[in-house]
Amino acid sequence: MTLIKVNFITTDTGLYRRCSEAVMIAPTPAHGQCLLQGLWDFVRAGQEEILLSYYLPACSAFITHVLLCVPFFIMDLLLCVSPQIRSWRIAPDSAPVPSARCWMECLGRLALRYLTVVLPATVLLKCALKTPVLPERAPSCYQLWVEVLACFLLFDALFFAWHFSMHRFPWLYRHVHREHHKNKALIALAAQDASGAELLSLLFLALISTWLVGCHPLSEALFHLLNSWLAIEDHCGYNLPWGLHRLFPSFGLGGAPFHQLHHTKLSGNYAPYFTHWDLLFRTYRE
Repeated sequence: MTLIKVNFITTDTGLYRRCSEAVMIAPTPAHGQCLLQGLWDFVRAGQEEILLSYYLPACSAFITHVLLCVPFFIMDLLLCVSPQIRSWRIAPDSAPVPSARCWMECLGRLALRYLTVVLPATVLLKCALKTPVLPERAPSCYQLWVEVLACFLLFDALFFAWHFSMHRFPWLYRHVHREHHKNKALIALAAQDASGAELLSLLFLALISTWLVGCHPLSEALFHLLNSWLAIEDHCGYNLPWGLHRLFPSFGLGGAPFHQLHHTKLSGNYAPYFTHWDLLFRTYRE
């Protein structure tokens, strides 16, 4: 609320005098904020209990990941009969063709780890933390995208350091990271096909990124959604024409070819999305 002083002229027994009155005026939301306020009001209306649920982080992460992988599952099924899809596949002759059985086995491992590791851990974390109060105001569009970009840059740096460490220290590789490199055929679902310890560590890196940035809940939700999509795109095994690394080449994104080389060589290209950290530390592989 803003306090302003309004001056006006009044009359009393034929004499004019100047009076003033304090008026409280509510601030007018910015245009970008107005665009998102309706969405935020809709999300909050009657959904606050769900948004603050102990089970929401793990359940939404698993369901979002599986749903975003569905288009790539269909592409893998059509790989042998569609020359166009095969032309997008990275190294189609040297890598085995992903089968439906490979996908189902991967889905089973992922579901088991979420049920036995991720879900209990996130519930305990939510119980230990103070229940947050959802803000009434939505962020402006500018604030939303600045916060999401800041989260990606911070997460990219934290992931690079952690990923580099897991490859440099044999104990970490054997007990934490090796499970992620067991897939012979790279598939989209394998983006989260990792040990329980690694899944928890990546979830922690994403959460601490949003906490350090101080994100609005809408910005945090958008970051997690885009983070899932980019991880899936990195592991899909296709150099797609609409891949973000090809749509925005000046952004320094590595994309699926960048990350597939890491799975092939088992070294280099440690950053998840951007290439600047690998270029800086000379771990970039063409």
